[in-house]
Amino acid sequence: MKKTQFEQILQEGEGTLIEFKSSFSSSLAKEIVAFANTAGGRIFIGVNDNNKIVGASLTNDTKSRIQDIGNSCTPRVPLQIESLTYDDKEIIIVTVPESRDKPVQCSDGFFLREGANSQKMRREEIFYYAQKTGKIRFETQLRTDFKYPADFDEPRFNDIIKRMGITQSGDKEDILHNLGMGQANGKFVINNAGILFFGKNRQLYLRQAYVTCVLYKGKDKVKILDRKDFRDDPLTDYENAIKFLQQHLRLEYEIKDAGPRLEIPEIPYEALREGVLNAIIHRDYLEEGARVMVEIFDDRVEISNPGELLFGMEELGRKSVARNPFIFDMFYRLDLIEKVGSGINRIRNAVEQRGLNVKFEIDKFFTIIYQRPVVKGQVDKGQVDKKQAERGKIDRGQVDKSQVDKSQVDKTQLTDDEIQILMICAENPLSSSEILKKLGYSIKAGAGKRRLNKLIQLGLLIRTIPDKPRSSKQKYRATDDMVKILKNK
Repeated sequence: MKKTQFEQILQEGEGTLIEFKSSFSSSLAKEIVAFANTAGGRIFIGVNDNNKIVGASLTNDTKSRIQDIGNSCTPRVPLQIESLTYDDKEIIIVTVPESRDKPVQCSDGFFLREGANSQKMRREEIFYYAQKTGKIRFETQLRTDFKYPADFDEPRFNDIIKRMGITQSGDKEDILHNLGMGQANGKFVINNAGILFFGKNRQLYLRQAYVTCVLYKGKDKVKILDRKDFRDDPLTDYENAIKFLQQHLRLEYEIKDAGPRLEIPEIPYEALREGVLNAIIHRDYLEEGARVMVEIFDDRVEISNPGELLFGMEELGRKSVARNPFIFDMFYRLDLIEKVGSGINRIRNAVEQRGLNVKFEIDKFFTIIYQRPVVKGQVDKGQVDKKQAERGKIDRGQVDKSQVDKSQVDKTQLTDDEIQILMICAENPLSSSEILKKLGYSIKAGAGKRRLNKLIQLGLLIRTIPDKPRSSKQKYRATDDMVKILKNK
């Protein structure tokens, strides 16, 4: 492995295909099994969770012990073991292939890779997953018919990796390979996942990959008031679907103690975002005759996607199995997924807090049905000026800070962790490590850094040493306007 390739992996951090270990231990077995049961991957021993190199020596004894772990798995997992030297420190690299004979287990049980985590599963769950996803997964199918790089959207690629916090230090093909978007065997070949995110003419290759949003008059599908088909990359489709919902759902306004005006959506945006994300990430893309649907009726909102659950209905909200682990990983790296397996419960909790109901229907499609309330004083979203309608962009960090009215920041546009960071930093200025500690280390350092940068870009958080952003003495505090808003929470 070249030095630039390793530096790129350090930049990107852990994910579906990458795991860092500070030292060798028997816990390596569960990571090996998780990779073998999902899509394969690489384990870097001698790198800690903060992407810092601590070093690990590849002695004959260590190599033998690692091989023994692979051989003791059932069925056996063949491993490729090598090392590299970086900054005068040795790092062990263990390459794990995807197993052709799933499920694989170790002495601790069965594991599956979900984003940057390896979660324990029952044997029948892994077996069911392997049956449902099949030997050939949609994401990993290589597309030699795709005109690379002619039909590759480089500006979109640059935008997405920037939003992930990845700095390109080597070839873009190395980044694509590390993200599971293709393979480099002499010549780089993109796969379906790569076309989904970075194909210029996606509809020519993946006609089924789009999202349809519809507004109906009444409680049935007879009269259509508005319809949009979104055929961009999954991230843009997600953003456009959320914008459609924000434009057509109602708002009510609340002012407490002469404080700033707060916008309260009739259905919590957090619940709707989780529903749209779930549909795009977990849909069955091999089903060419169906698409993701977002439908607004007078009494309800329905979000549906083709694809059966990969586990029993009784496990809904307790288990999370990604049909498309690379698409999941992309959204995870974009910080649009809070915690692995938490989406369904976040929907339930957000809806219940508003006194509403939500139902989940499961057959060949997975459908989430949100009840719409009848509340006095609601304002039709279509009557709100365009600036208000566009404020949904705040949660994507795309609004120029000069366009944000700090006195009217809608807290529903921020994630729970971001609101917690603002609340923590409203008391006293804190360093990034102190913030992570107060959060109980519920997010990793890389994700924490991206959240801090987002809040700074929005003008909600400021650095205490603005002219030296990388200072070891750097601390962060909420702006005075943000402190006032939080006190009126």
